[in-house]
This record gives sequence, C-alpha cells and structure tokens, in this order.
Amino acid sequence: MAIKITEECINCGACEPECPNNAIYEGGVEWALSDGTTVKGSFTLMDGTVIDADQRNEPVSVDTYYIVPNKCTECQGFHEEPQCAAVCPVDCCVPDEMYQETVDELMAKKEKLHL
Repeated sequence: MAIKITEECINCGACEPECPNNAIYEGGVEWALSDGTTVKGSFTLMDGTVIDADQRNEPVSVDTYYIVPNKCTECQGFHEEPQCAAVCPVDCCVPDEMYQETVDELMAKKEKLHL
C-alpha cells in the first residue's frame, strides 16, 4: 500500500529528497505525474481517471508535506524499506490504509512510472 504523511508532520522536509518517485511534495504545492518520472502523455490513475502526465494537480495537503498515492511504490524496486519512513524524525510516514496494494502491484506501478 502507499505511504501517507500524518498530521504529526513537522514540515522538516527530510522525506522529500529521499523519494525515488518524487511522490512527496511540500504542503500547498501542485503535483504532476511527470515530476521525477519518465511518464509522458496520458496516464490512468488508480481510480481510472485519465490525466495528462504534465497536468498540475491540486495539492493533497496545504499545511504539511504529502505523498501522492498514484506515485508511491513504498520504494519497491529501489530500497528495502520506504525511505520517507526511515528518515522521518517523528514517525509520521505510515501505511495508507486507503490504498491496499501487493508488492507485485507496487512493482508494476514502478515500471509504469520509470520506463
């Protein structure tokens, strides 16, 4: 499953540079699938919505750093554990129960993000 950042986030920013998928953004910043990935053109999100990879999307959070579930692979294929959780000083990077994914599904997502 994807990782989420809880309200306990102190906005230290330690997690953002650790993400191999560039799935972590500062609160209030718009995100795009193409940020830090090789995705180009149309992309189908997990909910079936089709968007342009370069489209700027509304922030998931305005007040704290956040993780875009459509880009989070729990670092599968890159590291042994989610790097955001490994470096977080307040342990606010936790599994997101809204997005149940198997390792195979996370690896497939990684392959779609990094051709």
